[in-house]
Amino acid sequence: MSKQVVIYTTGFCGYCSRAKRLLDSKGVKYEEIRIDLHPEKREEMLTRSRGGYTVPQIFIEDFHVGGCDDLYALEGKGQLNPQLGLVSVP
Repeated sequence: MSKQVVIYTTGFCGYCSRAKRLLDSKGVKYEEIRIDLHPEKREEMLTRSRGGYTVPQIFIEDFHVGGCDDLYALEGKGQLNPQLGLVSVP
């Protein structure tokens, strides 16, 4: 069972699209919070990320992944699936 994933985005962000594509490719469900449509959520994002003001800001449960590059770095190290709670098939 995968863990809860939240991603703060805007509608005009290529990095946001790229991060969502990776999550989609793994079949991961996520809550997308568009701070361009809900600017009141920006403060929530800043607090949760401890000052991260760029998008995307990605969270897996309480773990702050960071942005798109950080998400892909986890994937490159083979750490993303375990972090997401996905079981790898040998």
